[in-house]
Amino acid sequence: MKLIMMQWILPIAFILAGFLAGIIGEKVIVKKIERFVHKKRIAGGGIIFRALHRMTFIWFVIGGFFWAVLSSPLRPDVVNVLHKILTIAFLYSVTLVLARLAAGFVNLLVRRTEGVPTSLVSNLAKAVVLVLGTLILLQTVGVQITPIVTTLGIGGLAVGLALQDTLANLFSGFYLIISKQVRTGDYVKLDAGHEGYVTDITWRNTTIKEISNNVVIVPNSKLASAIFTNYHLPAKEITLTMNVGVSYDSDLDEVERVTVEVAKEVMQEIAPKLITNEPYIRFHTFGNFSIDFTLYMRVSEFFDQRIGKHVFIKKLHKRYQEVGIIIPFPIKEVYVQSDINENSALNSD
Repeated sequence: MKLIMMQWILPIAFILAGFLAGIIGEKVIVKKIERFVHKKRIAGGGIIFRALHRMTFIWFVIGGFFWAVLSSPLRPDVVNVLHKILTIAFLYSVTLVLARLAAGFVNLLVRRTEGVPTSLVSNLAKAVVLVLGTLILLQTVGVQITPIVTTLGIGGLAVGLALQDTLANLFSGFYLIISKQVRTGDYVKLDAGHEGYVTDITWRNTTIKEISNNVVIVPNSKLASAIFTNYHLPAKEITLTMNVGVSYDSDLDEVERVTVEVAKEVMQEIAPKLITNEPYIRFHTFGNFSIDFTLYMRVSEFFDQRIGKHVFIKKLHKRYQEVGIIIPFPIKEVYVQSDINENSALNSD
């Protein structure tokens, strides 16, 4: 009995050492390296450490069990089985890290080129790495993967026929991303009347967040075939238009000068980067009670129209009052002929 206990002391020591080294490595060493990378602002550092989360501890524990198995008094066939299990665990953990890295760096690349990444692209990258890693893992432990791939190919045809709608949404999502008709962060308006910011494109649907903070879920196949307006294409900047009318007694040159000055003030406040695109007005109608014109002013994006109109109306109303320009009320003149009234009175007598 004592001899058996002595034989198991070293394996148990290796297991405990693996746990201890994993805790120290995860809580101390990795944290220090992470703080150093964060301080130096090394590109991709955050992605790497998110991918390695908990993996340092797992690898040390696997190493501890590996040496424990080598030093244990177990039969060779049992040792062989345990080695395969530990190898599978290690390779799977490495595959998981690579999948996280692939998804993270794909998101980083998309963010730098397009703006906001979609979960469809990152999940696809992760899935590809996981599938390849699983096949390599099976090949490593001696499992023939050729029959598996053949079976998956035949089964994939049957699954594809059963999941036509799902595959249609999946490929429609890829089409929307590749064609760049819709990107996350774009403001879109559907022909059904829904409008808002695209927050994500998944394998099945596109999520649109309305200004009211409600979420509209649109299947990718529906969005790909729908008529919609993307207010961020070809550029986010759009032209805000405001219709204004002034009194017939107004000096139109002064009206133009004052209105453009106010529009420039508004642009300087809400869209200073676009100030080189000077606002302008165009008179277009002799109305019933006013001379009407339209102001054209650039704003940064579709949603800025609301604040732009709000600020412009307040400033323009105040400036018109200061300089004496009148925005007339609707007026109708009614003419009454007195002789008709008198004849009607005589006839009634």
